[in-house]
Amino acid sequence: MAQHERWVRLARIVSCLLLAPVLLAESWPAAAVEPKEMLADAALEARAREISRGLRCVVCQNESIDESDADLAHDLRVLVRERLKAGDSDEQVVQFVVDRYGDFVLLRPPVKPETYLLWASPAILLLLAGVIIAMYLRRHRSDVAMPPPLSAEEQARVEALLKAELEP
Repeated sequence: MAQHERWVRLARIVSCLLLAPVLLAESWPAAAVEPKEMLADAALEARAREISRGLRCVVCQNESIDESDADLAHDLRVLVRERLKAGDSDEQVVQFVVDRYGDFVLLRPPVKPETYLLWASPAILLLLAGVIIAMYLRRHRSDVAMPPPLSAEEQARVEALLKAELEP
């Protein structure tokens, strides 16, 4: 039992070591927005942060410009704030950036003919995986040969064994 307890303790330690970086990274705030970028007007800054969360960093591609430390993301954050200070609406700011960089800059691109493939690709891949799995299973299921039926002698022997088993 002591050996089992040691393994359990070791498993707990390993899981804590593996989970610690994930938990720390999750609790770390996205600190890419520098204090010098922030607007004095809290309402405009909140709008700028919301817009920045929806725009993809063209350099990083997996982060919003709000989270990215890339120079281009910094420039885009400054641009968003300048447009807001100039009086643009949120939609106008986003459209200005899209006009410059295309729909790719949006973390959630719009559904339109140019992006149908992008939006349909998960379903297509899932369907393709299902077809491949079905073909694999069908091919391997047909490889399994059914045993031949019992002969009359074997059938009689099985019945005799069952009868002997059932009788006390």
